[in-house]
Amino acid sequence: MATAGRPAYDAHADWYEGFISGGGDYLRRVHATVADLLGTGEGPCLDICCGTGAHASVPAGLGWRPVGVDLSGGQLRHASGRLPVARGDAVALPVGDASLPAAMCVLASTDLPDYPAVLREVARVLRPGGRFVHVGVHPCFVGAFADWSQYPRVVVDERYAERALSFDSWNTRGVRARIGAWHVPLADLLTATVAADLRLVRVVEAGPGGVPDLFGFLAVR
Repeated sequence: MATAGRPAYDAHADWYEGFISGGGDYLRRVHATVADLLGTGEGPCLDICCGTGAHASVPAGLGWRPVGVDLSGGQLRHASGRLPVARGDAVALPVGDASLPAAMCVLASTDLPDYPAVLREVARVLRPGGRFVHVGVHPCFVGAFADWSQYPRVVVDERYAERALSFDSWNTRGVRARIGAWHVPLADLLTATVAADLRLVRVVEAGPGGVPDLFGFLAVR
């Protein structure tokens, strides 16, 4: 993964490879959510902000041919053994107009200061009828504004309205404390998707208990 215009993960690429590979049940739930939304198909599926390629096995297992793009050369060192990759910015994808049947962006929306611009790029590169899958942390329950230290009681404060990069987190050992995260409120995320001329087909929430920590959707061009 990479922040648009800034390969923020380069200094942490080796750490992230170990971190995401040890994702355990969380990573399995992420992959199950991606698979459920993407479905079977054939042809290339662009993994936008592919990072270390940790999610490439999901589209491959569904019949797609995963291809990754990321700005972080450090991350791509790990990803290149898992799928074909190219270095590029998520807001200026090195892909032709209307050329792809599928694309996905997994656990990366909070790495990008302008996710609406990424969604517009998705709409540009998808063929008519092409599928786009977004899976990320839940916009309402995961962020600097959410304290999970007393789970299943999750406390959300007024910082939900803040959209700036933040390194605040109740968990000081995770990605946010190292890389930071841009918050995309739920209304912003869904409005930007529709504004990019992507048609929402399905929206899902997932989590181990009563409070979902994952949010995803399938949209079609």
